[in-house]
Amino acid sequence: MNIAITNGLLLSPPAFRAGLGVWSRTDGSSGSPTWDQAANASLVPADQDFGACLEIVKQQTTTSIRFMGETPMIPGVYLRVSARVKIVAGALASVRIAGRAGDGSRNTVPGLVTTGTTVALRNYGEVVEVSAIVGIGNRAGVDMPWGTVPIFGNFGLDLVGANGGAFRIESIRIDDVTAAFVPSLLDWVDVRDFGARGDGVTNDRAAFLAADQAAAGRSIVVPAGTFFVSGDLSINSRIRFQGRLVTPAATRVSFLRSFDFPTYADAFGDETLGLKKALQALLGYTDHISLDLCGRRVDLDEPILLAQVAPTLEGFSNRRVIQNGAIQAKPGPAWTTGRTSSSATYNPAQAMMLSNVANVAAIEIGSRVVGSGVGREVYVNGKNVANGTLSLSQPLYGGAGTRVYSFERYRYLLDFAGVSELSRLNFHKVDFGCDRVASGVMLPPKGEMIQFSDCYFTRPLDRGITSIGRGCQDLLVDNCQFLSNDMDLPAQQRTTVAINVNANDIKVRSNRFVRFAHFMVANGGGHIISGNHWFQGDGSGEGLRYAGLVLTQPNVQTTVSGNYVDNASIEWTNEHSAVPNFTGSEFSFGGLTLTGNTFLCSNTVPWFTWITIKPYGTGHFVHGLNVVGNVFKALFANVERIDRVDTSIADLNYNNMRNIQFEANTFNGINTYVSNPLMVQITQNSVSSSWTSVALTGLPFQAWAKSVQSVVTETSLLTAGGDRVDASPTVQVEFGTARRQIRLNWAQALRGRVCVYARMDRPQ
Repeated sequence: MNIAITNGLLLSPPAFRAGLGVWSRTDGSSGSPTWDQAANASLVPADQDFGACLEIVKQQTTTSIRFMGETPMIPGVYLRVSARVKIVAGALASVRIAGRAGDGSRNTVPGLVTTGTTVALRNYGEVVEVSAIVGIGNRAGVDMPWGTVPIFGNFGLDLVGANGGAFRIESIRIDDVTAAFVPSLLDWVDVRDFGARGDGVTNDRAAFLAADQAAAGRSIVVPAGTFFVSGDLSINSRIRFQGRLVTPAATRVSFLRSFDFPTYADAFGDETLGLKKALQALLGYTDHISLDLCGRRVDLDEPILLAQVAPTLEGFSNRRVIQNGAIQAKPGPAWTTGRTSSSATYNPAQAMMLSNVANVAAIEIGSRVVGSGVGREVYVNGKNVANGTLSLSQPLYGGAGTRVYSFERYRYLLDFAGVSELSRLNFHKVDFGCDRVASGVMLPPKGEMIQFSDCYFTRPLDRGITSIGRGCQDLLVDNCQFLSNDMDLPAQQRTTVAINVNANDIKVRSNRFVRFAHFMVANGGGHIISGNHWFQGDGSGEGLRYAGLVLTQPNVQTTVSGNYVDNASIEWTNEHSAVPNFTGSEFSFGGLTLTGNTFLCSNTVPWFTWITIKPYGTGHFVHGLNVVGNVFKALFANVERIDRVDTSIADLNYNNMRNIQFEANTFNGINTYVSNPLMVQITQNSVSSSWTSVALTGLPFQAWAKSVQSVVTETSLLTAGGDRVDASPTVQVEFGTARRQIRLNWAQALRGRVCVYARMDRPQ
């Protein structure tokens, strides 16, 4: 910038030959005495060095010459005041540039430096140039830093020292030298000044590093152009982009002081590529643990495959956070589900493998396996093309044999399937905008402590969060909302699943799940499912209702508490078992606690139940189930009961039931009260030595009447003659063809009424 050019200002004073009436003998203020008609000043028309110039005979210790015109002081502008002087006779003296600072009221501003460096005149006839720089900023090289109060200056020079000498002065010049201060005025450096070409071909990595080293606290500016960088690059200074970067896929670019998504999007000129490179840097060893999306929505043209983004990443376990923004799928062919089918052989002795797989190379890792004998949410998590094998996330229940399987590979916004192990990755306040185009997040095959908190999953096409292996160990899902792609469909037509897990110790807390086929399919144990609301109803009259929570491990060691279970059931199976029949060397169904939940249904079929056990093999039983302190309520039409066994494949072994507690639950709109122990009254109106109860349908799962906890008489026991007797019966359990009745046997024929607490289990 040069204000003489940009603003048209005439900075230099007029030449002395134009008249001395504008040149003050003191400070240059208006009304001060001038050099016009001064006895000791004259104009020399033709000096051999200066041409026309002013000659002064020095008579005062400080002889001042000031231009009375007001030179403006403009923020950001730096002026150089200069003059050429020589002594021609008399006593030698010194010279310096000087000025007066004036404010808006034309008063002198006190307390400022108003003189430049004093230069001695040592030889007669020797031309000496003196100069000083004046400006608002106190920067290196500025002789007179005046700050922002002065708005103009009266500039000239002082002759100081001995009197009697004759001095000649060429016209005083004032020049705009702001350009000399631009590098220090601006808070950035330009990579072009350090050799960057920006031609998209030359490797500009060295120039970026040099600019970073020279920035010294300032920012780096990347101007328009395409800057090719090959080799990992770490920039410690803040950086901003007008141009864009181009790098090989494996080159990691880390902006350590500008580590956020907007910077990466600007750097690479594309939001999808920008997020890829930001994730690549995040999962490198940088100074940052979080990638801030800065409230931005990231539009993705294709899935982000972390194995391609970071091809050298084998495992990572340092905590990293992706937060504060939205990731949105844009429709396009890259999101098309991959589908193939192949014949393969399954052997329960190698429970996690398919062998002899036809066309194994065409099957993608992360594909869901569909076919006869395959449980829900079984995925391919590895393959060996040479051996023709696939590794699976779960065993198959269908037994040994060669079958044709289908493989469906869904497309995810973020896909970690190709990264062998990844732990402690947190997503916080991220909106996964699947929008019926994509699925949400596929977890890595191995890992632990991945967390989703305060996130939204909006209409995932197929799946919300998918685990294809053990990468879900200690998974945390807190305060999130999942909105299904199937919300407009009847329950029986829904196919989407919000979450599936294979490993242990999952915490799913305070979330909301809306109208999925299943909100979670969970293998493993040690889970805590608390404070959630999942609802799966529809507008159908007497509509079908399906499982919201599917537990696929028999002994789950899982707590389900404080949830709102709305038009959905909890289904408990062993479908992920290579040998689904009970063999005696394993735990059967047990370890499940349901407490403090609200169970609701409305406009549903009367045979709907909230708690369903579905054994996929024979011989299983329940040993450890607590259903305590829950509320069960049916609206608009009653349902028969709250629980059942799905016997479509096999029934339970009711003889081995152990330690089952159904107590303190509330029932509204349910025809059959279910409890264990179950209180029943037996009334015998005519004397008999054997009293038989009705079939006890109120025992959980309509199991056998296995034991009697107590028998209490409610009326007097009377003989045929009306005599009152005190007696205790012997108890005969599992009476009747269905084994659901109890017979009380007395020593003599009696009549009366007793209260019996019956159980469908034994404690040991």
